[in-house]
Amino acid sequence: MESLSKILSEQLQDRHLGPKYQQLINAAEKDPDVKAFLNEHQADLTKDDIIRSASKLYEYVNFKNKLAAGEKTFMPGYYPYLTLSNHHIEVTYTPTKEYIARQKQKEVKDRVKVISLPKSIRNADLSDYTPDGREEILDAALRFFQEFQQSPREFHKGLYLEGSFGVGKTYLLGALANALAEKGFSTTLVHFPSFAVKMKSSISSNSTGELIDAIKKAPILMLDDIGADQMSSWFRDDVLGVILQYRMQEELPTFFSSNLSLKQLEEEYLTVNSRGEAEPLKAKRIMERIRFLANDYHVVGRNRRN
Repeated sequence: MESLSKILSEQLQDRHLGPKYQQLINAAEKDPDVKAFLNEHQADLTKDDIIRSASKLYEYVNFKNKLAAGEKTFMPGYYPYLTLSNHHIEVTYTPTKEYIARQKQKEVKDRVKVISLPKSIRNADLSDYTPDGREEILDAALRFFQEFQQSPREFHKGLYLEGSFGVGKTYLLGALANALAEKGFSTTLVHFPSFAVKMKSSISSNSTGELIDAIKKAPILMLDDIGADQMSSWFRDDVLGVILQYRMQEELPTFFSSNLSLKQLEEEYLTVNSRGEAEPLKAKRIMERIRFLANDYHVVGRNRRN
């Protein structure tokens, strides 16, 4: 086959096309991938076919050159390839391995919805969770991880992690959420005191129902630091109670972390409302739902925040 520049030289003269177009063709002719493509398909391409496809050849080379120079392209993360379709040369764009890997990682991160918690939780990893006297808790988390993967439509009780400040309760929940995300499962991880504040603010904007629905319907829900704030009767009964009742009925995996034991949670947090009034029966109803949804584990260890 004649060289690309020779094939097009007559065309350049006949159409009185300028030097810029000549540079376009020269760049395409020097590209090794263009040469290889034309040689491979020389039996299928006439001179007229190549002339008609000159702009596509330039598009291909120009895109490659921008990639090589680190410049921005109109399709970030994609690489161009020459194809032949009905005697027309076309440029197709395919995502690179790096782009696919980035997209996959983004999808994984998007499966973990973190509300009012440190960004570092997004990087929590089960492999970094040192047992250090917490073997039972780690085993329970791993057991849930394995069993939930095997039968995600069956009911699996979550964990109620109780223990002092900084012993790794929140980290373990975050690590478990990230591990589940790698397997395609979505989790909502909520800082409970911040959620309570947000709920109170939502009354004025009439968005209370929307916020409750988003939390109660989460495929996997983790309520972090429950018991750390003062709770009103309204929030206990019409927010927390509604969320837990729905999750109990739908048998949705639910996790908790707290500085309080279950007994303390009931007697010191749920029973006495913000007005100092004791409402033990309402507290017991909440506790029944928590015990249905999660098994209790005491987390020990040193304060890792210091």
